Amino acid sequence: MGEAISEQLIGEGPVLLSLENHVARLRLNRPQQSNGISIALLEALHRAVMACHGDPRIRAVLLTGEGPNFCAGGDVKEFAAKGEGLPDFLRKATSYLQISAAGLVHLDAPVVVAVQGYATGGGGLGLVCAADIAIAAQSSKFMAGMTRVGMAPDAGISVTLPRMIGFRRAMDMILSNRIVDAQEALEMGLVSRVVPDSDLEQAALALAHQLAAGAPRAAAAAKRLLWNGLGLGIDACLPEEARTVSELSGTTDSREGLAAVIERRKPNFVGR
Repeated sequence: MGEAISEQLIGEGPVLLSLENHVARLRLNRPQQSNGISIALLEALHRAVMACHGDPRIRAVLLTGEGPNFCAGGDVKEFAAKGEGLPDFLRKATSYLQISAAGLVHLDAPVVVAVQGYATGGGGLGLVCAADIAIAAQSSKFMAGMTRVGMAPDAGISVTLPRMIGFRRAMDMILSNRIVDAQEALEMGLVSRVVPDSDLEQAALALAHQLAAGAPRAAAAAKRLLWNGLGLGIDACLPEEARTVSELSGTTDSREGLAAVIERRKPNFVGR
């Protein structure tokens, strides 16, 4: 075989996309912000996922995050800066995130996600749940994080997470916002494999290439049957998620929750 040539499909911006030997590498690229979900990143993520749908050369997708963390959820500073306009802002942001998560689920090509550091919120945990196979570094951590800022699950998590780890465990994660380490995530079924930190990229890339070498139509059919077999109904839940997140973001508690995260203090929720 000749030397593999990497083609840059999206070479700059908050999301990068390249193609090598039928494997698309989709990378969140805001490392200084822990790949926090901003509108710019969401728009770029949507473009990248749609590019994967439109390229028949792609037989597997490897989703990663640049820097020490996979994705620390929403960019709370951008959210807080919107003030009274946050509900309208989040209607747009949630729509982009939902379309991207659903796009990964509906993609014919298998999606492998590699998680290092933190995967939190709809952006982090939600994208992990939307992947077909999740590989986690030994030191990685997972957290829901929505209710701690006065908001609700999005990115399809209200459906995907309970189906993957069970209703009680999902409710615990979402309401308590406790941190789940890689070993517990493996035991509960949130991730598929755990590898040493230093082996994460190599292991995830090797798996993606293995999947890409398989029969693409068979892989697409198997993926569709398994997702359908779980009875996820992810598309049916997305409008209600979006409406709820937008509505809650206009509350006093939501503004207090965002401020508390930014100021690194405990929130004082008042119920309105």
